[in-house]
Amino acid sequence: MNTAPVALVIGANGGIGREACMALKRHGWQVRALVRSVPSERHGIEWIQGDAMQRADVLAAARSADVIVHAVNPPGYRNWDALVLPMLDNTIEAGKATGARIVLPGTIYNFGPDAFPLLREDSPQHPRTRKGEIRAEMERRLAAATHAGVRSLVLRCGDFFGPHAGNNWFSQGMLSTGKPVTTLRYPADYAHQHAWAYLPDVAETMVRLLERDDALQDVEVFNFGGYWLDGHAMADAVRRATGNPHIALRRFPWWLTALAAPFNETVREMRKMRYLWKTPIRLDDAKLIAFLGGKPYVSLDEAVRTTLLGLGCMQTEPAHRQQAAL
Repeated sequence: MNTAPVALVIGANGGIGREACMALKRHGWQVRALVRSVPSERHGIEWIQGDAMQRADVLAAARSADVIVHAVNPPGYRNWDALVLPMLDNTIEAGKATGARIVLPGTIYNFGPDAFPLLREDSPQHPRTRKGEIRAEMERRLAAATHAGVRSLVLRCGDFFGPHAGNNWFSQGMLSTGKPVTTLRYPADYAHQHAWAYLPDVAETMVRLLERDDALQDVEVFNFGGYWLDGHAMADAVRRATGNPHIALRRFPWWLTALAAPFNETVREMRKMRYLWKTPIRLDDAKLIAFLGGKPYVSLDEAVRTTLLGLGCMQTEPAHRQQAAL
């Protein structure tokens, strides 16, 4: 009889959802995935076709689940007002029905300037954008649901990047996927430091936290510090990963986004979040490190190399690294 815990991942075709599935499988969990389109490769996962906007689909997929990872987001930042909160409400209802803990990969959008530059788990949430207001409301609804017996875990992160990431600055703004990197386009002054979260590390950290569920509060929040880098440090990491010391560091052309914004919702949303590239914002991860007994992050070079390989920016390991392995 299989007594492994059961996790439902909603939005498993997305960047964090896919990594969550893989991390859970590595740790011996039974994994179900609720998606609108079932992939051809199953990877030992129970794939369920359904819609996170349909409460009946979510409730059916969540049967007997111990954990629900709410990793679903509207693609391309589209229609957040109409989709994000109803999808979360369906997950909360599934948590009420099953007793499963809900896991939310969080962001820093729900904070405003009064919380900068160092974000702690209890920093005030006074966002300046509509997306930030929605993110703050998501956390508020999860916290309120504890009165109905719903337990939650929020892991707040900086900008995501990774080999299978979806919407993110690294793959969509700073470089061009599917081709060798020749230029890195940094969205701020080169000396501006920025918080980055490597998706495989985020997923691994979630699972490690869940494995200590008995030590978690009913409403639990952790900051995921990740990497705190300026433009020069990120460019150097890309140069080391590719073995190309000549990769240029340039400024991101914000003026082009002003021209494209009226016709492209993703670009409009990118422009709304520009304030995150004007003020250094760091996540204080002291609570997470103390709870896990150490930093849960792989080296920056490993993270960047794996990401570039996954994005098709490198076909193989650089020649100098291949020769060193011989």
